[in-house]
Amino acid sequence: MKAVLLAVTLILLTLPHTRSGAETPPPAQKPDDPFRTFLTKHCQECHSGEKPKGDFNLDKLAPDFDNAANRERWLGALKRVQAGDMPPKAKPRPPEKEVQALAAWIETKAGAARLAHGRTVLRRLNRVEYQNTVRDLLGIDVDFQDMLPADSSANGFDNSGEALHVSSFLLEKYLEAADTALSLAIANGPQPPVVKKQYSLKEQHNVKTTTEKVYRIQDDTVTLFSSSAWNAVHIYQFYPSERGRYRFRISASATQSADKPITYCVSVAGKRMAGKSGLVGYYDAPAEKPSVVEFVEFMEPRTTIHILPYGLAGAQTVHKIGADKWEGPGLAVQFVEIEGPLNETWPPESHRRIFGELEQKPSLVFNNSKRVEVVSKDPEADAEKIIRDFARRAFRRSPTDAEVKPFLNLVKAKLDAKQSFEKAVRVGLTAIMVSPEFLFLREKPGKLDDFALASRLSYFLWSTMPDEELLTLAEKGKLSQPETLRSQVERLLKHPKAAAFTENFVGQWLGLRDIDFTEPSHLLYPEFDHMLKVSMIRETELFFAEVLKDDLSLTNFVASDFTLLNARLAKHYGIPGVDGFALRKVTLPPGSHRGGVLTMASVLKVTANGTTTSPVTRGVWVMERILGTPPPKPPADVPSIEPDIRGATTIREQLAKHRQIASCASCHTKIDPPGFALESFDVIGGWRNNYRTTGNGKPVTVEGRRMPYHEGKKVDPSDVMLDGSKFANVDEFKQLLLKDKDQLARALAVKLLTYSTGAAPEGTDKAEVEAIVKLAREKNYGFRTLIHEVVQSKVFQSK
Repeated sequence: MKAVLLAVTLILLTLPHTRSGAETPPPAQKPDDPFRTFLTKHCQECHSGEKPKGDFNLDKLAPDFDNAANRERWLGALKRVQAGDMPPKAKPRPPEKEVQALAAWIETKAGAARLAHGRTVLRRLNRVEYQNTVRDLLGIDVDFQDMLPADSSANGFDNSGEALHVSSFLLEKYLEAADTALSLAIANGPQPPVVKKQYSLKEQHNVKTTTEKVYRIQDDTVTLFSSSAWNAVHIYQFYPSERGRYRFRISASATQSADKPITYCVSVAGKRMAGKSGLVGYYDAPAEKPSVVEFVEFMEPRTTIHILPYGLAGAQTVHKIGADKWEGPGLAVQFVEIEGPLNETWPPESHRRIFGELEQKPSLVFNNSKRVEVVSKDPEADAEKIIRDFARRAFRRSPTDAEVKPFLNLVKAKLDAKQSFEKAVRVGLTAIMVSPEFLFLREKPGKLDDFALASRLSYFLWSTMPDEELLTLAEKGKLSQPETLRSQVERLLKHPKAAAFTENFVGQWLGLRDIDFTEPSHLLYPEFDHMLKVSMIRETELFFAEVLKDDLSLTNFVASDFTLLNARLAKHYGIPGVDGFALRKVTLPPGSHRGGVLTMASVLKVTANGTTTSPVTRGVWVMERILGTPPPKPPADVPSIEPDIRGATTIREQLAKHRQIASCASCHTKIDPPGFALESFDVIGGWRNNYRTTGNGKPVTVEGRRMPYHEGKKVDPSDVMLDGSKFANVDEFKQLLLKDKDQLARALAVKLLTYSTGAAPEGTDKAEVEAIVKLAREKNYGFRTLIHEVVQSKVFQSK
């Protein structure tokens, strides 16, 4: 296999030079720069020398527009001049004719360079895309998250070409991943027997050996009264030797619960419960009457599940009285039935995708007398068919004879060396899976051909390779036809794979991937738990999917009259009448202060740390994610503000002093108002009128229990926008944002174009972005409409 890696490395080294976001800065200014006088007069004073303002140095800005990084510096400077941000208000404003002339020169030069090189750089599949592509290429369930290094991000997304670098270490990992994937896909043994067995919780290790009186046993039924994590019941008797899909059936009911359901958590033992990772699901057990929950879960060898009721008493409280005398609510589990591994055919579909119906014969090894391998009566012909078919799907296009030949030569060399047919073919398959045509999305400058368009569309909405229908349309040259493209967008959005678009786009656009970046203080926020965190994420994802499904106005992301809630999240928001774990669409009552992503608990949590909120952090988030107007980076010599959790001073008082610093005031007048509007929400997205403090303050009692925190100073969510508009609270602030619906659409269109193409739109794309906004405006800013217009745009359909 090392020989395969060496061969592929040589192929990579012969790739044509491609632009990168980390290009070496061009040489200093040339004297023939036609706008040197303009820059010297209006910009040189602040943006030169050893410490240029905003870290923007004109001495390093050359009229070389072929260099992508340099081109972006020119376009960024132009944007600031056109917006009136530069020169500063205290300096003379350049004549409008000079600004227009500068804009025409920059945009002409940038446009010509864009046409010659394309906007996007050669980019590889990121870790999520790679895993999904291998899944669909081979038909296997596999997790490469621990095998492959994490991807970095650029422009807010981890599929951005300039952030996706390649190293020898990564190539080794790709080789390892390809070998692992093929081993899982190819069946070298008999079909594993399907085992179906029913388990009682009374036979499980922790129920039999615990000294805590938290389980009540009646016949085969075990009632769990404690929600303490260590009282979760592991199904130790289920410990599969074979990986695969298993069907689980759990019979459970709520008891002593005042006719209310009890929610319980099922998770995979041994996996860290980060975000939704490791979680199988939360389920509701109805009162008194047993109900069976059924699900299919993919299990790795030697793993099991565990069950834990939610929201019940702690172990110590129950133990003092004893489970037999305990009168509080409990979860009665009658049985857990497990069946698997489930395989519809054998050899499995993953094997057939490679070898079709080719025969298998015994190929014994010293420790496996049942091992079999694929054999062929015409090895070279069968190998060529296998390699060509595999390359077509792996390369996401029809390969040429010249492209297939190196892989066929590898197979032939192994056959000539008397290796078995299967082993020889596997070498060719591995080489394809570590080749540039598989690992990279290759695009030529100009308009995308139909194959490149198929890949761009599929990775945009599915985060995976095109399916057979897309490839067939591309082969016929029909995909780029506008109506065909629209129908394919609709088909892809309706497919279950579109869940990847919701998870990956929302996770990065709104920052939900950072949900576990901080853990709320248990002293200040004792009510925070895993179920609330999972509910937060699901609310945002389901809300996004609802707006998309019904082509609702994208203004719903700012303000809406509905959201999706379950009992846990509804309690957190103070909204009555919602029971159970399942999230459902709920009309928001007047005065709820909710509606739109700004006031969702998930967003409010990721924009705070574990103890305090910061109007600066949240203000920057609103400007970047919702308004599309990111502020410049703060000066390096100005320290950040650390909120006072003792409650002696409020963050508003601290920021008022901060604004007195001249270099800070110009930005904070833009940043702080959106942040203050959200100050009525705490670290975990709960509504507050006062800050929580660990210092002096009024004692707080909730549901008869004294809290470990105190009531601090009153929250003031009011402020004044840069244009003089005032707001008293978050509800009024949302209405101010809705006054400029075009800007909301523009910002979201830019995010979608960045995510879908792997590069942020440039200044030369402004007209195309405005055309997308105009078409969306004509259909009430429908979000599904916006996605259609993004796909139809020249920006999406060009390199």
